[in-house]
Amino acid sequence: MAVETTPVNPARPADPGTPAVPVWNDPSQDTGTRVTALIEAMTTEEKIAQLFGIWVGASDEGGEVAPHQHDMEEPVDLETLLPAGLGQLTRPFGTVPVDPALGALSLLRTQRRIVAANRFGIPAVAHEECLAGFAAWGATAYPVPLSWGATFNPGLVRRMAAAIGRDMRAVGIHQGLAPVLDVVRDARWGRVEETIGEDPYLVGTVGTAYVQGLESAGIVATLKHFAGYSASRAGRNLAPVSMGTRERADVLLPPFEMALREGGARSVMHAYTDTDGIPSAADEDLLTGLLRDTWGFTGTVVADYFGIAFLKTLHGVVADFTEAAATALRAGVDVELPNVKTFGPALAEAVDDGTVPAGLIDRALRRVLTQKAELGLLDAGYDPVPAALRDAAADDDPQALRGSVDLDSPANRELAAEAAEQAMILLTNNGVLPLSAPRRIALVGPQADRPTSVLGCYSFPLHVGVHHPDTPVGIGLPTLREALVREFPHAEIVTVRGADVDGDDTSGFAEAVRAARDADVVIAALGDRAGLFGRGTSGEGCDADSLALPGVQQALLDRLLDTGTPLVVALLAGRPYTLGRAVPEADAIVQSFLPGAEGTGALAGVLGGRVNPSGRLPVSVPAGPGVQPATYLASTLARRTEVSAIDPGPAFAFGRGLSYTAFTWSDLAVDGEESPTDGEFTLSFTVRNSGDREGTEVVQLYLHDPVASVVQPVQRLVGYQRVPLHPGESRRLTVTVPADVASFTGRDGRRVVEPGALELRLSAASDDPRLTARVRLTGEARTVDHTRRLHAQFR
Repeated sequence: MAVETTPVNPARPADPGTPAVPVWNDPSQDTGTRVTALIEAMTTEEKIAQLFGIWVGASDEGGEVAPHQHDMEEPVDLETLLPAGLGQLTRPFGTVPVDPALGALSLLRTQRRIVAANRFGIPAVAHEECLAGFAAWGATAYPVPLSWGATFNPGLVRRMAAAIGRDMRAVGIHQGLAPVLDVVRDARWGRVEETIGEDPYLVGTVGTAYVQGLESAGIVATLKHFAGYSASRAGRNLAPVSMGTRERADVLLPPFEMALREGGARSVMHAYTDTDGIPSAADEDLLTGLLRDTWGFTGTVVADYFGIAFLKTLHGVVADFTEAAATALRAGVDVELPNVKTFGPALAEAVDDGTVPAGLIDRALRRVLTQKAELGLLDAGYDPVPAALRDAAADDDPQALRGSVDLDSPANRELAAEAAEQAMILLTNNGVLPLSAPRRIALVGPQADRPTSVLGCYSFPLHVGVHHPDTPVGIGLPTLREALVREFPHAEIVTVRGADVDGDDTSGFAEAVRAARDADVVIAALGDRAGLFGRGTSGEGCDADSLALPGVQQALLDRLLDTGTPLVVALLAGRPYTLGRAVPEADAIVQSFLPGAEGTGALAGVLGGRVNPSGRLPVSVPAGPGVQPATYLASTLARRTEVSAIDPGPAFAFGRGLSYTAFTWSDLAVDGEESPTDGEFTLSFTVRNSGDREGTEVVQLYLHDPVASVVQPVQRLVGYQRVPLHPGESRRLTVTVPADVASFTGRDGRRVVEPGALELRLSAASDDPRLTARVRLTGEARTVDHTRRLHAQFR
């Protein structure tokens, strides 16, 4: 782009003998004043340059980043682009394997080049993926978000996110493209592993905690995918969405609303999908009317990668890329990622000739520059040296830096282990677990000795590392076999793969059966291989046509059951699968959802009893392979009926999870069984650990509204609390339930609290109510909005 090089005039007089400081570089000035002055000084090309990113890869030698050539984009020329400035650097650490310290040096040198190249000295925002940890070589791989949901522990997720954020900031990253707040609507969707679960309240509370953790470390959290991405037809990636406005308002939007209001997220990413024919990137009612005008969001809206160009190439709602850019800007998108495509020279020409209103550019630019000012990137004397390099003589000997930055510290691993342990879900157990000094264990299945069986598709080893097979993985990934050897040092462990994760090869069955017959116990290690776009059985673009176990794993499981040897099913999967005969016949089933680098140790700990499982299902486990879409958020007619041959009911319901101890619930007291529609109810009850070992109960509060003006799910989660107890210990709990949590979207499209009877079900799972309070809301129906109370408060 050609850039006019008119002089930059300072807006604030300097003291005698000191250089003039432009008002936009003066942190003592109001941010709005600074941004306005900067916008007024910029050319059209300079303005637009702040609104796009360039995909780059850091240099493992410490040199400047290099543009990444993606097969969906044309090459970019940094020499041509940088004089106008640059808005974002896309994934400098998440594109190729690079030593973290040298990657930080590469990013630093690039930022210095960017600052020097443009008239205003504005650095770029550097963003990275951080779905299950910082997606960089050598960084800790934490459990995937579906495991976060399984913990029912926002506090733990907040601590984990803060650790991830600190590692990112230490090497110069400003923005993280997480969390995913899509609510599971169809478990066949490949990206289920990236979600937190199938309940909007669980997704909202856990996702908000993740946002709070990232933001506490100075990272701009990015909520995605706004909105409706997970409700695609037939669970297909990028497929159209046919949901109604009420499902969108009551199921898909609440997690975003909560994460913005309580988490303070500063960025939102639009979804790829179209809903009822309107692509999210072109939906002004969504991105401006709801997000900004109603909810009051003031941050940036960034495009999902290539999403603006998709308005032309996939959605067909615009004729050319300039029209795509104008449509997205008008809707409320501010930044094009990952590369410049539609925000290029043609857009600048269209602005200058009046085809595209200049006000659209200025509006987006104001948001981008405001965020850069808040990050300190506009301050005079801004220093791009990240914390990891502040004490290093980087320019003297870059190679001396290699290995000096640890993104997989012992503290990180301890946190990863804690999260993995709390995410382990015991679904059934006839007493075989915990295993008691077994002499011989047959460990059978494709997950038995595969290091990456615990990783999701956005982990660095599977997202990037697979394209660099000669580069070491960069982090320790103990296999389940190795973890069992440590957990059971006196047992003989016979390991047989038996079958691959997918494929139809059954030649290993005979050896697996022999090992099972000769063992005291069989551990059937089954599940997924995460990957991208068909290169796995779980992950982005790895949608399933059935919820049967991939490949021949069910057939292998059935052969192992036939042996009669006590059998434990151990699942390392990215989505729930039907388990056929194993549901009634297996001696125990332990479900985990890609639990990260410390996941096999956590699983082995559960099998051996070192870890008392406390995870709960964030998604239902189906009874049959072909009943999707189906979640526990079902109305009466969405459940089993006498007029359909299909039973969509689960084998294991949302919220289920067993323990090695037992809990009793008693003495429910309700402080007032009636309340006005603007009031609240207070419930008190006692939970006691009636077993012989320490354990954690997860109290879940469900609301049942038997009569409403529009069809409602039979029940929905409105609160939960983890309750750790020693053997014999009791705890009296009190929960305050505001009437607002009974609100839903009424016939007129407004959220309403209606008078009438309610049931507040204190439950161990969605299908296991322990205590029920029958209460009534009185008075007139009451309209509420985004300022309503969102939580039932436990204490």
